[in-house]
Amino acid sequence: MKIGIVGLPNVGKSTLFNSITNAGAECANYPFCTIEPNVGVVPVPDERLDVLAKMYESDKITKAIIEFVDIAGLVKGASKGEGLGNKFLSHIRETDSILEVVRAFDDSNIVHVDGSVNPVRDIETINLELILADLETVNKRIERAAKLAKGDKKYIQEEDTFKKVRNALQEGKPARTLDLSDEEKEIIKDAFLLTMKPILYVANISEDDIGKEDNDYVKQIREYAKNENADVITLCVKIEEELSALEGSDKEEMLEALGLGESGLDKVIKASYKLLGLMSYLTAGKKEVRAWTIKEGTKAPQAAGKIHSDFERGFIKAEIVSYNDLVKYGSYQKVKELGLVRLEGKDYVMQEGDVVEFKFNV
Repeated sequence: MKIGIVGLPNVGKSTLFNSITNAGAECANYPFCTIEPNVGVVPVPDERLDVLAKMYESDKITKAIIEFVDIAGLVKGASKGEGLGNKFLSHIRETDSILEVVRAFDDSNIVHVDGSVNPVRDIETINLELILADLETVNKRIERAAKLAKGDKKYIQEEDTFKKVRNALQEGKPARTLDLSDEEKEIIKDAFLLTMKPILYVANISEDDIGKEDNDYVKQIREYAKNENADVITLCVKIEEELSALEGSDKEEMLEALGLGESGLDKVIKASYKLLGLMSYLTAGKKEVRAWTIKEGTKAPQAAGKIHSDFERGFIKAEIVSYNDLVKYGSYQKVKELGLVRLEGKDYVMQEGDVVEFKFNV
């Protein structure tokens, strides 16, 4: 899973990237500090793995991972190549989803590229550039389909579908807001439209606003996001940077002192999993305990294929126990005696927290 962190210059993108990846991306108070995207691979926090590793006396723990990409700040005219527009747009195209950082606090010491803080204007600036870039792509596809449509129903349908997308874009609506059928989504899939990517807005608040009701800026962001069925999370990027330098009890103490139940990293990852419809299943044994990321609704053979393609091809059964049952009764042997271990076939849909051993023919 690759998530692109975007936003206008100086909204806290690179600072957030640093805090969730500890990768040390350069941060400075001027536009275009980030030119080439910084990339950080982050293990997904999952306390279940520690519990299973202790139970199985495992030699190794392997967590699921997310890749975060810190993309250059965007300015008006990016779709026409202004600033670092061309690079910005090409880097977003390579991601699975967008995490847009929006400034939601006043501070005269931090320069805003447009001279004042206005979160809705900031969001619309980025959305407009993505929409304009998509319009260019869509118009080319309509033109191509129209030439090939004579007597071919496939291209007639393609032309109609892209025209439907174009109408939305011309109204200033991202493609993801359209109610498209599965067939229509498949038709536009290879166009890699920027505004089809699911988006998560991160409202960057001040230290003074932590634990308080949403300020007016955050309320504006939530209202805007509601119109495109997008999620919003709030966090203070500055505090997250401080938290990222702490470990263990020191980190827990700071979270408790701030009245925070979890770190920004945890909030971002949970929201990102929800955004992309992802879940994890677990494998456990003496050699290794591991989390595997799959799409919700994935069936057992395809989940097995995540481990190795041979597992999917030769799939016979999946031996499954619920993580909660395993922890409740303390051992695999005990849950087996209680009849809580299930043998599931090819049509079984994987559930969050399944602990699995796949049976297969080589």
